[in-house]
Amino acid sequence: MIRTLVVDDDFRVSRIHCDYASRVKGFEVVGQAATVDAALDAVRALHPDLLLLDIFLPDGSGLDVLRRLSGDEGGDRPDAIMITADRDITSVRIAMKLGAVGYLVKPFGAPDLAERLTAYRELQHRMDALGTVPETEQADVDALFSAARPPAVPRVPAKGHSAPTLALLHQTLRTAQDALSAAETAERTGVSRATAQRYLSYLVKEGMVRLELRYGATGRPEHRYRAVH
Repeated sequence: MIRTLVVDDDFRVSRIHCDYASRVKGFEVVGQAATVDAALDAVRALHPDLLLLDIFLPDGSGLDVLRRLSGDEGGDRPDAIMITADRDITSVRIAMKLGAVGYLVKPFGAPDLAERLTAYRELQHRMDALGTVPETEQADVDALFSAARPPAVPRVPAKGHSAPTLALLHQTLRTAQDALSAAETAERTGVSRATAQRYLSYLVKEGMVRLELRYGATGRPEHRYRAVH
């Protein structure tokens, strides 16, 4: 499980983000903090793998949290996804320089956060798989950077389709080791099988996903889906 710490000074918003993150497979929310100092104390006490980190905090900035963790030699250095209403490009640049792995602008819905968390989870899986390899090939490096990027989806999807949900399903297929069935896609993303099937059909129509038929012992083909990179 990816141990996650939510840092936001608005208690109600923090609870919502905890709920969103807890719904994503592979994530466990281990704590909440509302200030810079509380966040640093929680990092040292709880040893999270990932911070969901607001920028606007009562005693400073979420960017200060990143700065102080960067200078804490020998201490814990979790990854961070910034979750903030700060749209200032300077803040985005600083967050990137300080090592943030994502930047999500408020307000957003559960699928938006799930998309980023799914990409982060799959990136960690790929890195773990390469952990025992002494040297990587360029294809492995490209796959890692590809897994870290949210996927591109139609900016205006067809009626009845949500762009964040399309992005979530597409990202799940992009980072999968093999083609997935509708049931497997539904399990990994938390949507129903019927919803997964409907969205997968749309992605196939848009040319973003390829449908593959696999024949079992009964001769009846199984529909499996693979992202078109």
